[in-house]
Amino acid sequence: MPDPLAGKTALVTGASRGIGRASAIVLARAGARVLVHYGRGADEAAAVVMEIRDAGGHAEAVGADLSAPDGPHALARQVRSVVGDRLDIVVANAGAAKAVAIEDYTVEDFDYLFAVNVRAPFFLVQQLLPSLHSGASIILVSSLAARSVVGTLSAYAATKGAVDTLVKHFAVVLGPHGVRVNAVAPGIVQTGMSKFTQTDAGRDYALGIQALKRLAEPEDIAGAIAFLASNDARWITGDTIHVDGGSKL
Repeated sequence: MPDPLAGKTALVTGASRGIGRASAIVLARAGARVLVHYGRGADEAAAVVMEIRDAGGHAEAVGADLSAPDGPHALARQVRSVVGDRLDIVVANAGAAKAVAIEDYTVEDFDYLFAVNVRAPFFLVQQLLPSLHSGASIILVSSLAARSVVGTLSAYAATKGAVDTLVKHFAVVLGPHGVRVNAVAPGIVQTGMSKFTQTDAGRDYALGIQALKRLAEPEDIAGAIAFLASNDARWITGDTIHVDGGSKL
């Protein structure tokens, strides 16, 4: 069968590691040309680009600090300089988390989480609108924490609740232009953000809340992202897909 994303261009934010890295590789395998965004991991992003190219795919690295007020604008300018006025897929994966008790959060913690997890994808989509055409797909990354209490993640959870709300508003506004907007909501995934799964207690906790009894890998989430980016998901918009192994049922 032909590559389902052949001829498409994709931007994946936070693609130097974890779910973003896996998503960039899976999209490239499906035929897309991928822009691998990084914030601080330039060397890691370069390694992802080389892995994609060594496999016969097409990729470039783009860097921007999405916690800065002008970060999304700077990234959008870089994207347009590389792909021109046509972008088919946006995966807004870059995110930040902090697990602390409510009384221990600082204003700086709170503002940083909302800057990276909510403000950045909002203004990135805004700035990329001229490049998004009919048939384009935007995928935001939500979380199990948006619908269920998982640890001491109150401020992080609030940012992901905001993401779920943005999906619906973006879908309604962009639908008449033929642009689909969805989110994936992972559960606990073995990434740098979930280092507690490396302990016996953390692993037991994760498996205890899931119907499927294994720990998720980034590739498990990347597959769902690639599906939402594809024409097979052409009639899905405004939705948040739970990709969490049946967590907190």
